[in-house]
Amino acid sequence: MEKLLARYADAAFWMGRYMERAENLARILDVNETFARDDRGEANWLSIVRLNADEERFFARHTAASAENVLRFYVLDDDNPTSIRTAVRMARENARTLRPLISTEMWSHLNMFHNRMLALRAGDLSLHRLNRVCAEVKESCQAHTGIVEGTFYRDQGWYFYELGRHLERADQTTRLLDVKYHILLPSAQDVGSPLDLSQWNAVLRSAAGYHAYRRVHPRGLTAADVAGFLLFNTAFPRSVTVSMRQVNGLLTELKSRYMLRGGNIASERVDEMLAVIASHSIEQVVASGLHEFLDWLQRQVNTVSDELARSFFGYSTA
Repeated sequence: MEKLLARYADAAFWMGRYMERAENLARILDVNETFARDDRGEANWLSIVRLNADEERFFARHTAASAENVLRFYVLDDDNPTSIRTAVRMARENARTLRPLISTEMWSHLNMFHNRMLALRAGDLSLHRLNRVCAEVKESCQAHTGIVEGTFYRDQGWYFYELGRHLERADQTTRLLDVKYHILLPSAQDVGSPLDLSQWNAVLRSAAGYHAYRRVHPRGLTAADVAGFLLFNTAFPRSVTVSMRQVNGLLTELKSRYMLRGGNIASERVDEMLAVIASHSIEQVVASGLHEFLDWLQRQVNTVSDELARSFFGYSTA
């Protein structure tokens, strides 16, 4: 790829990732506020820090994972690279790079969204206002997705945007599952308890999957069913299977339509992921270790992202 095109591809890829990240984080914060009203409230807020692997950065600035500290860190903190405000700012900066390629509607909407994030203050994050803030972030991200769908010309930039969006979605889904399985449950005695079920309920809602899950499993909620749904369901748009199938199709068409020579290792890693997913049931995964399986999926997603950067953007993320 020519240098200029590589710059555009990189910007499109990361604009897709950052917008998906902002929406996911808003959903997680919103759901967590609802399900953190028990005697494990602080542990639940700490789980968000761990989900994003931010323990070192967070505790360098805060002494406790209280609701107030976590919300400020993940919504308003300009110095936190994983905050919503940072994600929206970085999406806008990448859109600025893409200004010759994107529609006026895309650019105007991102500008307005960015300005709304800048206008937020600590008082807006009080627990009785948080739902409204999170709803505004989710709606703005969804409006962005609609504008992209309706106005983004289907050239190479669009393919890289979609690659970033679906890789971020797969990564976030595996992290959600892993933090519940590996961190939140305090002891084996709690399996199947109201606490356990409420946390799995929160995982589903954080992934916008509760109602879809109930269509498949109308009468019950178990850890295996929730994990299987979010990993393997072929009709739920946020499942790892659907996300990685999208990545596979986008990579294949990108390379065939534009005769790009790079990306072979990334394609091989995606094929490997899909083959492993297709050959496993959730019962097999749980029996052999759900955490280990999720950790492997996360490493594969990171490898795919790194190989795309190496092949098409001219740098390595490792």
